[in-house]
Amino acid sequence: MTLPRLLPVHLEDAPTEPFDVQLAHLRRLTGELVEWLPPAPIDAPLAEEVSAVVVPDLNGRAYRMVESFRRLDRPILIITSEFGTVSMWDWEIRDFLRRRGVATIAPTSLAETQDVCRALATKEALRRSSMLAYQDDLGAGMQPDIFKRFYWWEDECVRDLQDAFGVRIERRSFRELAARAAAVPDSRVEAVTERVAGSCPIVGLKPRALTDALRLYVALGDELDEAGDVIAAGINCLNESATSTTTPCLAWNLLFEERGLMWGCEADLMSMITETLVHGSLGVPVAMTNLYPFLMGQAALAHEGIPSFPEVEEPENHVLVAHSGYFAEVPQSLASEWTCRPPVLGIVDENAHAIDSRLPEGPTAIVKMASDMRTLVVSPSVLTGYVQYEESDCLNGGVLRVEDGYRLVEALPSHHAVLATGDLTRRLGLVASVFGLDLQRA
Repeated sequence: MTLPRLLPVHLEDAPTEPFDVQLAHLRRLTGELVEWLPPAPIDAPLAEEVSAVVVPDLNGRAYRMVESFRRLDRPILIITSEFGTVSMWDWEIRDFLRRRGVATIAPTSLAETQDVCRALATKEALRRSSMLAYQDDLGAGMQPDIFKRFYWWEDECVRDLQDAFGVRIERRSFRELAARAAAVPDSRVEAVTERVAGSCPIVGLKPRALTDALRLYVALGDELDEAGDVIAAGINCLNESATSTTTPCLAWNLLFEERGLMWGCEADLMSMITETLVHGSLGVPVAMTNLYPFLMGQAALAHEGIPSFPEVEEPENHVLVAHSGYFAEVPQSLASEWTCRPPVLGIVDENAHAIDSRLPEGPTAIVKMASDMRTLVVSPSVLTGYVQYEESDCLNGGVLRVEDGYRLVEALPSHHAVLATGDLTRRLGLVASVFGLDLQRA
């Protein structure tokens, strides 16, 4: 990943001793997370290479330099204590600047400073990377009444994603990928079978099912090698399931473990950008899944083929979580439990497969980028446990308790959401500020 380049700026004509001392602390504390540029006066022109501006030393001159701060068109980091945080004595200056239209980022711990550095690195990586979406006949396959409604397939979504984050979106043919996978020689599949079988718990898959899954994995790896700098990818695998005898779940998992590739089920670009921002910046476990709020009643139950929701207090503030028959598409190294199993959904080939995985119970953030590309929506929740329904599309689902189920339904952009382990609202707020996003609490 490209290191962000931080420009330390001084308010005086030349660096002072306090500035030099604090900058030395920052160089030591940030280690290999960033590249430091030579110090410059705050009014010096900003080079294109500058990822963010850092103010190591604030003083009363700031009150008379509002226009100088306004001119800075990069994130402004206020890190003024020897511990890698904002100093308490700088709250007043920061408030003065904020009330005059100057937004700053002020970490309250060294861990937050490191989060900001990783967010800046993710921002730089996006500008140099692409996302691949494999699809052909959008909405024309399985369950067209559902799939024709999704924003992530719209040309506007592609344009806005590219404009907002600089990432390139490349649409490719799922049919051509399936044909490429079918042509992968047996020798290449055999070369990876033993390694995969030894590292991935695989239960109940017939030999052909595993072989086809690995052919797709090899073909995707070849495509990634040829494309270069791919940060995320997705396939319209459910709606266009007739295109392939397999599903990409195992392939996506292996490619995450080997390359850090993020993925979006059903080629969901909005989930892909959300996962990239959250995991790239915070390093926490993430997974894309479907949300079924209890308050939606039969509309949710019927889709999953289950008779009722679990008995809980305040059912209106609970959400069932399930995707492709199980909890979520959690990468193996991020999961508390993980197994590759035969498929559950009737709309995929019997030779396909699915991932039965779990995240740790406890505080869990529900996160999604909004369609305006300016708002990151987060809902704090608690993953209270798991529930199983035999002969349904929810053989192992999760149960989330949220603060306000009605507010969640009104504010969350999509039924597709990203779950991230931890109490992350504050940390996600810092990530949002690095990307120039608003944080909305659902």
